[in-house]
Amino acid sequence: MNEIQKAYIAGIIDGEGSIMLQSFHKNQLPSPCVSVASTSMELLIYLKQIISCGVIVKKKNYNTEKHHDSYTFYVRYNNAINFLTEIEPYLIIESKNKRAKLIIEKYKALTPRNGRYSEEQLLLKELFYKEFINT
Repeated sequence: MNEIQKAYIAGIIDGEGSIMLQSFHKNQLPSPCVSVASTSMELLIYLKQIISCGVIVKKKNYNTEKHHDSYTFYVRYNNAINFLTEIEPYLIIESKNKRAKLIIEKYKALTPRNGRYSEEQLLLKELFYKEFINT
């Protein structure tokens, strides 16, 4: 991504995106995730091409007469951390910038590579989640 693309995509995340910690599997601790929901598939395809990772998922539309089809673009795990590292300087919304910084600066240090947590590590991870939720 060039600097203009990073700034543009950060604007999309500021306006339409979410920076979160989410569990993707049963019994899994929450992991980094960046998402953008839109009815414009063209925008989401652009994001996926520029970022070079992620998935686009169609949302269930229960009322096709009143609502357009909707899609969500997701970037997860290490890809989300790498992506946030690229766009964080351009995030303007304070809460999103803080969440991005927390994930970039703390998540990997609090996550053992083998996935086995000691009691102390679990406690530190819980404190991190509380800090993240309160931003």
